[in-house]
Amino acid sequence: MNKQPAKSHLPDFIIIGAMKSATSSLYQQLVRQPGIFMCTPKEPNFFSDADQYAKGMAWYEGLFAHAPEGSLLGEASTHYTKLPTYPQTIERLKKYLPDVRLVYVMRHPVDRLVSHYMHEWSTGVYNCDISEAITKYPELIAYGRYAMQLEPYFEIFGRDAVLPVFFDRFIREPQAELERVCRFIGYRGQTSWASNIMPDNVSSERIRKFPGYKLLVESAAATWLRRNFIPQNLRDVIKMKLRMGQRPSLNEADRRCLEAEFDHDLVRLGEWLGTSLNCRNFKQLTAATSLDWIPC
Repeated sequence: MNKQPAKSHLPDFIIIGAMKSATSSLYQQLVRQPGIFMCTPKEPNFFSDADQYAKGMAWYEGLFAHAPEGSLLGEASTHYTKLPTYPQTIERLKKYLPDVRLVYVMRHPVDRLVSHYMHEWSTGVYNCDISEAITKYPELIAYGRYAMQLEPYFEIFGRDAVLPVFFDRFIREPQAELERVCRFIGYRGQTSWASNIMPDNVSSERIRKFPGYKLLVESAAATWLRRNFIPQNLRDVIKMKLRMGQRPSLNEADRRCLEAEFDHDLVRLGEWLGTSLNCRNFKQLTAATSLDWIPC
């Protein structure tokens, strides 16, 4: 008697980005739909990062091994739309997941850039103000050039394999957009938005992390020591030194340069969507209705 091959545990869909565009919120909502299994960690970054890919397919499949039978399997790695940083991502995805469904969430590119900067500042990667960072770290702009990130996916997988989701529409009509995502990935259950899930705490990204932060700040022992042996006024002074304060703002010259840069990319994105997009109308147009690719 022939033995049946073991069932492959590979994702049916992936949220591929963009970074700082509510992908975590979408992940949390999908986790709560019966019949959908999202792996932990949220972002395995398997097909992008060399050290992760070196762990092998058996390790990756193991992330989904405990999914209930018949579940739709998914993950959410924003590194998958971080060209040119991870150039082998799409080739690897095509090799192992030729029929995967891809969800790409887009936010106003300037807003995304500011949040990206805050994230990197809080983790200690960036040590300069936002104006200097724009010229020093090209990924701030590159990761928000959505057409540039999508074009190689279209070439390999086709437009129909990628669902465009927009941050402002997702915020305005969360239930409808969640239903739209679920239809796209092939979910047949009843979709329900969990309103009790709080959005990611953006203010936490204004606290600058340092080596040993988790041990010295977040551990229960450190908390007890601080509260019992360090005066409150001294704790406040230290906290202020680690806190960014207000959300960073761009000066007018930097904003004009960034908008001009992003507008070139948005022209191409708009052509695919059948509309005219630029930085001035991006929020209004993308919030007003669910945009999708026009037929080729």
